[in-house]
Amino acid sequence: MTKMIPLFILVGGILIVWLTGIYQYLSFDTLKENRALILNFVQNSFWNALLIFALLYIVVVAMSIPGATFLTITAGFLFGSLLGTIIVVISATLGATILFLIAKTSLGEKLRSKAVPWLQKMEKGFKDNALSYLLVLRLVPLFPFFIVNLVPAFLGVSARTFVIATGLGIIPGSFVYVSVGTGLGSLFDQGKNLSLQGVLSPDILVALGGLALLSMLPVFYKKIKGSDVPPK
Repeated sequence: MTKMIPLFILVGGILIVWLTGIYQYLSFDTLKENRALILNFVQNSFWNALLIFALLYIVVVAMSIPGATFLTITAGFLFGSLLGTIIVVISATLGATILFLIAKTSLGEKLRSKAVPWLQKMEKGFKDNALSYLLVLRLVPLFPFFIVNLVPAFLGVSARTFVIATGLGIIPGSFVYVSVGTGLGSLFDQGKNLSLQGVLSPDILVALGGLALLSMLPVFYKKIKGSDVPPK
C-alpha cells in the first residue's frame, strides 16, 4: 500500500484537473489575451517566471495533461530558442521520470510477476536494447508522450536508461517547437493563429527519422554479430 500512495496522489491530481477544466487555460488564446501581463512578469521577475514555468511543465508531463506542446512553443516565445529548449528538455525529462517511477514502483513489479510468456519475451528484448528503442520512440513521435513514459516502466527498463534516452531523444523535436514559439509574437501582432499541423514538416520528419535510424545501429550491429553485449 505504501508503494501505491504516489499513484493515488497522481490519479487524484489528474481527476481534479479534468473535473475543474483547468487544463483548458493552456491555450494560445489565453496566452494572447494575457500577453502583456506575462511578458512583463518575465521581464521583471525572470528567475521566478523561469521556475514557475518549469514547475508547470513538470506537472503537466507527470500528470499527462494536454498542453505540453503548447508549453513547448510558449517556452520559445518567453525565453528564446536556446534557453527555451534547455528548460523544456529538463522539465519534460523530470516530469516523464516522475510518471515513470510511479508506474514502475506501484504497478510495474506486479505486472511483470504475472506477465504472460509473450510479454516476458518482449520485456527481455526491450531491456537488451532499451536505450536504442527508447531513443527511436522519443525522436519519432509515433506514440503519445505519456505512453512512452509508461511502457518502459512496465517492461523493467532502468531509471538511468530512461532518463538518458528521454533527455537526449526529445532535444531535436523540442528545439523545433521552441523555435516556432520565437515567432509567436509576430503572429499575434498580425492577428493570425498558429497551426500545429505544419510544424513537423516532411523535411523535419525525415531528419528525425534519420536520427532514429542512427540510434538503431547498435541493435543492427548486435543482430549481425550475434552478440549479447547490450549497447552503450
